[in-house]
Amino acid sequence: GKLRFMPYMCELSFYNEMLYWGLESSDLQPCCQRRLDDRMSDCYVHFFPEEEPRPLEEPQSRWLERTRKTFEEPTSSLLAQILASVSVLFVIISIVMLCASTLPDWRSPETLNQHRIIEAVCIGWFTAECLVRFLVSSDKCEFVRRPLNIIDLLAILPYYVSVSMTMLTGGNSQLQRAGVLLRVLRMMRIFWVMKLVRHFLGLQTLGLTLRRCYREMVMLLIFICVAMAIFSALAQLLEHGLDLETGNQDYASIPAACWWVIISMTTVGYGDMYPVTVAGRVLGGLCVVSGIVLLALPITFIYHSFVQCYNELKVRSARCNCSPSAKVID
Repeated sequence: GKLRFMPYMCELSFYNEMLYWGLESSDLQPCCQRRLDDRMSDCYVHFFPEEEPRPLEEPQSRWLERTRKTFEEPTSSLLAQILASVSVLFVIISIVMLCASTLPDWRSPETLNQHRIIEAVCIGWFTAECLVRFLVSSDKCEFVRRPLNIIDLLAILPYYVSVSMTMLTGGNSQLQRAGVLLRVLRMMRIFWVMKLVRHFLGLQTLGLTLRRCYREMVMLLIFICVAMAIFSALAQLLEHGLDLETGNQDYASIPAACWWVIISMTTVGYGDMYPVTVAGRVLGGLCVVSGIVLLALPITFIYHSFVQCYNELKVRSARCNCSPSAKVID
């Protein structure tokens, strides 16, 4: 048989039903696939409105628009792909150096100097990239408000703050007082890994899914909190509250029992604390079963939203690759 849309039918609603029954957009007829892609593209523009292009009458404006697309759209041209690859390489190097800097063998003076040089080169690239994107952006205020740009700023600023504090603190006592803050600032370099979101469709899909499914995520959090409050109170009562002298000291308080509830509901089970009474073990079994059920309830909605967001972003990426501006840049 052939799978087609009926006239006047909502494409997205029908597509959600297809996902529920395990069907994909490739099962549709080509004409209906184009209709679904157009609808998804319209929805993406609604959630992420693109900047209206300004008239490119002057050569300078045309050059700025080309530069903006090169840095903002990694798939828009060959040059954009090269710059994106270099940026990803610097991110990987910076993360590897951050992890390696915590090893005991990397704490010698020579190794620390080499690490500082590599770190300065990576920060220089990130700073130059951020400045260029800011200078060529058509709306500076909108650029500052974007989440990815805020993450870039949070990843770059700690380096300059830590370098400034190191230069300003002269004595050893001052360095010791500022040591904790410096270590915290340097560890904030882990935000560099968030720069990969700009270059990978899967991470963008995850962010868009979390944005659209925040109600389901809040509902899941409420389920866990309610169950944690109930089971932790019962566990503290059954394991410690009924017999204060010989009770299980791991469950001496409700906050301590909350940790056991969390690792039980998520079926992790570290084994650092466990019930010893018969009633406590029965409660533990109920806690595990309820955790499986509660965690599974919103997963279906999140999965369908993830697949839909992935298809929307894939359609938009294909549109960017076929855009006239991309051909001009190439």
